[in-house]
Amino acid sequence: MDLTRRGFLKISGATAFTGGLGISLVPRAAHAQPSKIVYTKETTTICPYCSVGCGIIVHTRDGKVVNTEGDPDHPINQGTLCPKGASLYQLSDNTNRLSKPMYRAPFAKEWKEVTWDFALDKIAENIKKDRDASFMLKNEKGETVNRTEAMASVGSAAMDNEECYLYQKFLRGLGLVYIEFQARI
Repeated sequence: MDLTRRGFLKISGATAFTGGLGISLVPRAAHAQPSKIVYTKETTTICPYCSVGCGIIVHTRDGKVVNTEGDPDHPINQGTLCPKGASLYQLSDNTNRLSKPMYRAPFAKEWKEVTWDFALDKIAENIKKDRDASFMLKNEKGETVNRTEAMASVGSAAMDNEECYLYQKFLRGLGLVYIEFQARI
């Protein structure tokens, strides 16, 4: 049999069209899935990941997040989201996410669940210990500096101006010099 390329494509197309490849052109009934955002409360917010400030719509039902999506009315992202912003739903609905503080003592191999009071007290204790050990009243020239160079902070793009102001005051009160912000990194 003398088969040309054109002949081969004709036979292939005819085979696919008639159902020879398992493709059927018989109409089927389609059933739409119910929308998961029916009867939900819609709240707009800002993505917490970077300094762009993309708008997000959060749908909640009975106090639980059921869906997140980009806000089409937001002037920055107009409904689009990066992969991190698109996966924001997983922050609230993730069985692997820790919901209680964990602590691993120095030289221990295992993490243990602790209370929030313990965790916050431990953080405060460590901050005070490091600050006291590294606090500098005067520099080499004898000038008053009141600072510590042993600690640093990286701020969050999810903070508003008022939160940033209070956080900055708190860090400067501790004597931190190295204060950075996520948007600049």
